[in-house]
Amino acid sequence: MLTITAVIRAKKGHEDTMRAPCWRSPKRPQQRAQYDRLLRFAGPDQPGVFTTYERFVDRAAMDAHNNSQVVARFFGIAKPILDGDVVLVTGTEIFRQGLTASGSGKYP
Repeated sequence: MLTITAVIRAKKGHEDTMRAPCWRSPKRPQQRAQYDRLLRFAGPDQPGVFTTYERFVDRAAMDAHNNSQVVARFFGIAKPILDGDVVLVTGTEIFRQGLTASGSGKYP
């Protein structure tokens, strides 16, 4: 699985504005099928910091998501209220619930 973790910071006073688009999920079944998991977090100690963790079945699914209207709409709302750059970390999953990405059960 390919993953993207994003850390998004909202300017003080704009937390609720940021929270609304962060918690929307893709509505069409073909969009949901791209994700194995889509998690979003907001910390109680830092209400303006939002973290997303997304898992994609392949690069095509990741690219389709990143180039989607959903992402464009999110950044249209978020851009004026961002407190700094969005931090993105992409990678290939190597460990999940006791299994390696290959399913061997042994961590390399």
